[in-house]
Amino acid sequence: MESYFHWFDLLGIAVFAISGTLAAWRNQMDGFGVIVLASVTAIGGGTLRDLILNAPVIWINNNSYFYAIFIAAIGTILLVRNRLTIPHNTLQFFDALGLAFFVIMGTQKALDYGTSTMVAILLGTMSGVCGGMIRDVLCREVPMVFRGELYAVTCIFGGVVYTGLLALGVSQLPAMLAGMVALLLLRLAAIKWQLTIPVFSKHHNELNEP
Repeated sequence: MESYFHWFDLLGIAVFAISGTLAAWRNQMDGFGVIVLASVTAIGGGTLRDLILNAPVIWINNNSYFYAIFIAAIGTILLVRNRLTIPHNTLQFFDALGLAFFVIMGTQKALDYGTSTMVAILLGTMSGVCGGMIRDVLCREVPMVFRGELYAVTCIFGGVVYTGLLALGVSQLPAMLAGMVALLLLRLAAIKWQLTIPVFSKHHNELNEP
């Protein structure tokens, strides 16, 4: 089972690195900017989760995570460098795929460290969203998680599906896959049909603004 965890982790790292690389490409960053954005997107959330759990940070003693980042970033650059535009939803698709891997893996790691189910789901959500938040802030954009479209809600939903199946006695790997698929499908549905939660809007009279 540990080998499954490791490969899921590497897949999540690679997918989020692709997401960061596409964001850097869209913002016309140089090569250094590409690597920085790919790296913080890929490992930012997991690093924060591990620090909170007082666990060894995932990449400190394992170079394979950086190999996955570099391979994903370079491969993405080679694929898109001859294209004049990047399809509008490409970044969102890879971000959603990264969420599916990272949220479930983060939830399981928190459970392994003895947290309650609710805390595990919250830490899994943090694993998924924080790297993307750092990416968007560095790109001077409002993070996706704050834009109204279902984002963090999909992470919580995936975590609930996963932990719920575990509570029902479903074995770990099928429960993981079900949680990932549930999260991914809900996130893709939110992108396609612009499913949102209510957001605050300005009322100029109340704020005494012109």
